[in-house]
Amino acid sequence: MTQVAKIYGGSLYDLAQSEQLEDRLLEELEVVCGLFDQQEDYLRLLSTPSIPKGERCGLIQEALGSQVHPYLINFLKILCENGTLGQLKDCAKEFRRRYNLDRGILEAKAVTALALTPDQQKALTRKLESITGKTVYLDCRVEPDVLGGIRLEMDGVQLDGTVERRLADLKASIRQAVL
Repeated sequence: MTQVAKIYGGSLYDLAQSEQLEDRLLEELEVVCGLFDQQEDYLRLLSTPSIPKGERCGLIQEALGSQVHPYLINFLKILCENGTLGQLKDCAKEFRRRYNLDRGILEAKAVTALALTPDQQKALTRKLESITGKTVYLDCRVEPDVLGGIRLEMDGVQLDGTVERRLADLKASIRQAVL
């Protein structure tokens, strides 16, 4: 994440917090990011320097003005005017990071070879909550390459208890063995 995204996303969060709009702006920000993901050509159009900034900002107002909070519209216009609209996703990540930090929320990702059952997901969530003391939002993903075990990713830390990792460790130790 760039410093620009941290500053802009953090500033939007500070504004939202001062007006008690964190939940609303987070939801709307994620919807807008999803729309831009689906309409990459539109994002490219809004980032085209040959189109005057006023026209690009007008397109944002026209497309989203009646559907999202004016603070978010103005935020998008500022990004557009400064040529940093391509960093919107990272701004949203910073907004969410600050949101989660203030609410004691930890986002964790569990990667397994087979889908976890709902009971396994609940048990893992409870265990992580008891260890961290935070509310855990668990995102479970399946990657057949894992072979078995589980890889957890949370707060920039990866705990890898997969068969894939264990095999890689074994291979490395065999290479280092002196015969």
